[in-house]
Amino acid sequence: MSTKPPFVIEEYVRWSDVDAAGIVCYGAFVRFVEVAETELFRAAGMPYAKVFDTFDCWLPRVHFSGDFFAPARLDERLRVTAFVKKLGATSVTLGFTIDNQVGTRIAQFEIVLVCIDRSTFEKRPLPEELRRSLSEFLE
Repeated sequence: MSTKPPFVIEEYVRWSDVDAAGIVCYGAFVRFVEVAETELFRAAGMPYAKVFDTFDCWLPRVHFSGDFFAPARLDERLRVTAFVKKLGATSVTLGFTIDNQVGTRIAQFEIVLVCIDRSTFEKRPLPEELRRSLSEFLE
């Protein structure tokens, strides 16, 4: 269990995120999750360029799931909390919660990344240095 405070980014709902009803279209949530994922790795000292080049691997997403609880509207500022749910032998499971500024839960997501060799695309163990860095955000 991490002693660090939760990792949080804040992001506004943009015009390109909303549908005709003026609320975030479900597919636009992928952007919020991707930004939080990228910044979580950066905060762990492992920006993706470093991971890919240092460890000669890719981390493709093999699972993406979400639950939606309330609408988010244009120009609303969202709080995206990202954390590591599980560090497996070859994969990492990340969790995300999205709340608005008054604390209403908008949605929550889970993604699974699998470590693969860059040249063969075969599954391989997560590099130990990456595991150590991400474990700081394990919940």
